[in-house]
Order: sequence, then structure tokens, then C-alpha cells
Amino acid sequence: MMSRDSDRWLVVGLGNPGARYEDTWHNMGRIAVSVLAERHGLFLGKRRFQGITAEGRINGERVLLLQPETFMNLSGNSVVSAMSYYDIAPERLIALYDDFDLPLGYLRIRNQGSAGSHNGMKSVLNHVRDEHFLRVRIGIGPVRGGDHVAFVLSRFPKEEKEAVSEALSDAADAVELLLAGEVQRAMERFNKKGPPQPQHQEPQRD
Repeated sequence: MMSRDSDRWLVVGLGNPGARYEDTWHNMGRIAVSVLAERHGLFLGKRRFQGITAEGRINGERVLLLQPETFMNLSGNSVVSAMSYYDIAPERLIALYDDFDLPLGYLRIRNQGSAGSHNGMKSVLNHVRDEHFLRVRIGIGPVRGGDHVAFVLSRFPKEEKEAVSEALSDAADAVELLLAGEVQRAMERFNKKGPPQPQHQEPQRD
């Protein structure tokens, strides 16, 4: 077994494996990791930790990129396997995943919190047993149609692919800032964006 070290980052993109799920909304986190790997010339191809991995450096930081192959609701098995092998602390974990409560084109950076309704994050939290790790939530909302499950497992429509591409690029930018220790800067850059707030209106009087 390799000697353990703790100066490595683990960047995980949540999603489902296989051709059936390519280019689906629920795979935004997984695809964002592919974008990051391509941007930095890292080859995602080595199968281990119940996933597909790439290793290398991003802006001088040692990273392990991971796309779990366990299906979404078992993502934590893959994540904790990689963390245990390399003795990676939760604060050096970055998880990327979709969020239908955020509009498409918006990101939210957090360094702690609950999983909300996301089954992949529920699994990660259950296995890591520590909520203090970085997460990049990638907006895919609003839900089109009434069925949330059917929507997240549907493919991107052609008319939204440009917005999807921009969101994935933003997610990769966010990870680069987080790896550089620029957590506050990442939050200020991306969290300030949000859906327009309704204008306050005085109640009408008869």
C-alpha cells in the first residue's frame, strides 16, 4: 500500500455512470470534473475506489479527481474509500453536484451544511460523518415538468447547452479558487449571484 499523505485534495463529481446518464442534469457534478480534468491535462481513466480517477496537480496543488461509479445514492462508498486510502481530511474534500433549487447558471459555494434533498450528498455525509467540507452546488433549476426524478435524469435540451457549458466552466473556476485557498473569494464571486428578488410592494388599500 502506498504511504499515506494528507496534502492531497480530493475533488469529487457526483453523478451516475454509463451511457444512459450522459448529458443528464443529475450528472452536472460529474461532468464538471471532466471539464476540470481536460482543462489541466489530467486523464480520467484509472478505475479504483469504486470510481474513475485522475491524479496530478492543479495550480501547484496535488489533486485526486474522482467520478464515483457506484450510482448516485451510494456515492459515499467511493468517496470514503479514496479518503481513507490517502488519509484525506474532510476539509480537503470538494464535492460538486447538481441542485434544482438553484436556477441554471448559478452556483453556490459552501463549506458545511446538510445534504438537502440530494441523495448523492446524503450518502457522502453518511459515510464521511463530518459536514465540514467544501461543496460546489451547480444550479439546474427550475424543474421542467412536475416530476423531479424524471427531470434530473433527462438530457440537456439543445437550447440550454450553452448555459450548461458556462455553468460547468464556472464550476471549474470555483474549484481552482478553492484549491488555492481562496474560499472567501470564491463565495464572493459566485454566491452573490442569485435569482432576482421580487420588488416589495405596499399592500393596496380600498
